[in-house]
Amino acid sequence: MRFIPTFVTAATLAACCGMAAAQNVAPALATPEPGQVTVSGTVPDDASKAAVLAKLRELYGADKVVDQIAVGPVSMPANWNGYVQKLITPELKQISKGQLKIDGNTVSLRGEVANEALRQRIASNVATSLNPTYTVNNGLRVSAADQAILDNTLANRTVEFESGKATLTPAGKAIVDEMLAALLKMKGRKVEIIGHTDSAGLRSSNLALSQARADTVKAYFASHGLNGDLLTATGQGPDRPIASNDTADGRARNRRIEFRISQ
Repeated sequence: MRFIPTFVTAATLAACCGMAAAQNVAPALATPEPGQVTVSGTVPDDASKAAVLAKLRELYGADKVVDQIAVGPVSMPANWNGYVQKLITPELKQISKGQLKIDGNTVSLRGEVANEALRQRIASNVATSLNPTYTVNNGLRVSAADQAILDNTLANRTVEFESGKATLTPAGKAIVDEMLAALLKMKGRKVEIIGHTDSAGLRSSNLALSQARADTVKAYFASHGLNGDLLTATGQGPDRPIASNDTADGRARNRRIEFRISQ
């Protein structure tokens, strides 16, 4: 027996189940519209079908669930219906472009989640809700979309500070303002602000300077509407160069602020 709901968040949600040959043929597969869940496949009886649909409709709303389930001569592991009920939880709504596939005693998860902690938590909760005879394949991945927004906003530019200080230059502040606007659109995302320097001078001094510059950017963000609890600032000093420190251009590129979505 194979039950494959595919689901995505409110932006794009589809659930589909592929199974053995059906006795009662389900309606022709429909292309899900944004926000819909299409659930298809074959279950052994009407009660199993009703239970799955009721749980999905409770979670997503009756108008969002598209029924493509057929009833046919298929077998299932013991208490399969009970385990399926445990797997249809609100956590599924935190997965985008995803699929939950239950194939006998094998459960597979695919799709995108916001961060690594969520990826591991969902897979762990799925595993602990099942008995040891089930295998869970965690194919969830962390979405790179928000990081790409930050990278594209920064566009390989350097956030400039006054020489040897943690004071933003006008050009540096202009870039920080652009980053702020991008981050304000990412409500609830944790961001790490990482300061870097070139290799000129003492390493200890460079570490302190890079930390101070990262702290400056964090304080600026926090004072302009971002939740400071979601921001961390670290200084890497000269330890992570992206160019040679043997040239003036390389040293200028290494004196930078990096913005990373925290996982």
